[in-house]
Amino acid sequence: MDSPILEPSLYTVKAVLILDNDGDRLYAKYYDDTYPTVKEQKAFEKNIFNKTHRTDSEIALLEGLTVVYKSNIDLFFYVIGSSHENELMLMAVLNCLFDSLSQMLRKNVERRALLENMEGLFLAVDEIVDGGVILESDPQQVVHRVALRGDDVPLTEQTVTQVRKTFLAPLSAIKFKSSINWLPPSLLWP
Repeated sequence: MDSPILEPSLYTVKAVLILDNDGDRLYAKYYDDTYPTVKEQKAFEKNIFNKTHRTDSEIALLEGLTVVYKSNIDLFFYVIGSSHENELMLMAVLNCLFDSLSQMLRKNVERRALLENMEGLFLAVDEIVDGGVILESDPQQVVHRVALRGDDVPLTEQTVTQVRKTFLAPLSAIKFKSSINWLPPSLLWP
């Protein structure tokens, strides 16, 4: 009885989920068609939550999938891979996501803070996993890249306050410089 040899693949992550303490979805990103409809996805998420919310372990095998998870205050973080996937790689993704969010939210990883900073969560997950392929496992690099991408937001996607800061800061510097030009030289250089 020979077991079939599986071809190596870069596609290791099937989904990244964040659920609240009631098992409701706060964030979900599926990278394949294992659960193609939202109804199937939500049923799977409820099943995962019911199996994991009362246990202290970090890994579960459910419906032929490897699930690594972590809970914090009122959030449950899940990284899901196939049954033959390396649990340590999935755990590295989970730890990277959690540590990145912890740094971005200043150690305040809870539901309210996460909902207020969803754009940071989206960027962090995109930096860690792309199309199911693990790109980064260092939280410092993820936080740095998210900060860089946050600075490069197009003008059309910025808030009014951000646009005001962008345009008024150079104007105030120009106004200050022009007022200096009118001062007598004796006041400028002692």
